[in-house]
Amino acid sequence: MILDLREIITVTMVLFAVIDIVGTVPILVDLRQRHGKIESEKASIVAAIIMVVFLFVGEEILNLIGIDVNSFAVAGSFVLFFLALEMILGIRLYRDEESSSASIVPIAFPLIAGAGTMTTLLSLRAQFDAINIIVAIILNIIIVYGVLKSSAKIEKLLGKDGLGVIRRVFGVVLLAIAVKLFASNVKALFI
Repeated sequence: MILDLREIITVTMVLFAVIDIVGTVPILVDLRQRHGKIESEKASIVAAIIMVVFLFVGEEILNLIGIDVNSFAVAGSFVLFFLALEMILGIRLYRDEESSSASIVPIAFPLIAGAGTMTTLLSLRAQFDAINIIVAIILNIIIVYGVLKSSAKIEKLLGKDGLGVIRRVFGVVLLAIAVKLFASNVKALFI
């Protein structure tokens, strides 16, 4: 286990693309409007814990309950698909009336540490040292925290119309990610 700057940069960029915290700003703004607040620290810490734990025991947990990584990824693609539909069509499929905060569900899981992130972590574990992946997770969580903390400022900067446009654009991007995640994993279910 040796820290390798090249590995850290590579894994950080891969996780940043998969987590896509910038693309979730419209969802964050919507959740903040519905729930009144987002506990940035809590969401960031919980997401980091989920990712690190899953990095080490994710595959064993899935095997224990009889789920392979491909099935997990396909299920995650459905979650992303429905989130994308909410963003594009302006409808609500996810309803959580009991929660006073959206910090853990759906922000920490599945928006930040969702099926796409977890599947990616399992793939990265096969290619890179765990210590470099952990450093990359921490770097991404710092970025996530910054975006969560400044979501109100981002909302004011963009305005309602700007957020509407961004929400739909990123909804289409999220839909494309969901389709790609589904397509790249569904074949393995039938082999």
